[in-house]
Amino acid sequence: MLTALEVFTTVVVGVMVGVEFSVAFVINRILDALPEDSSQLGHAHGGRMLGAVMPFWYIGSLVLAGIWAVAGWHHHSTGLVVSAGALLILSVIMSILLLVPINNRNKTWTPDNRPADWKQQLNRWNRYHYVRVAVLIAAFTLLVAALA
Repeated sequence: MLTALEVFTTVVVGVMVGVEFSVAFVINRILDALPEDSSQLGHAHGGRMLGAVMPFWYIGSLVLAGIWAVAGWHHHSTGLVVSAGALLILSVIMSILLLVPINNRNKTWTPDNRPADWKQQLNRWNRYHYVRVAVLIAAFTLLVAALA
């Protein structure tokens, strides 16, 4: 049963990392290449769509890692899982403090009501997101290493 939990947790976190990596290095580049109004509308829609799903995914990943750490406490790889959990906590804190406030504004913007500095705000969100992706990749790597 522990093996199934380990694999399931690693897959859930891995898919989340893939989505966030794709947002950073694929989706946002596509949206940024569109004409200004379309780009801004696409970012707002993405913020609404992913903003509704990602909190559950982030917290769910953290809970799964916590269960794995507790259930496998006697295994030699527990330190890796606990470290991954700490990085997942960091990603949640970063999200709440840095990314969510920007996203909450962005998802309400339209070409008629967006602020003059909307591009700068999205650039700030992207910079924070790159760091968060790096943290998530590190957490995922630790979970994969713990499987060995």
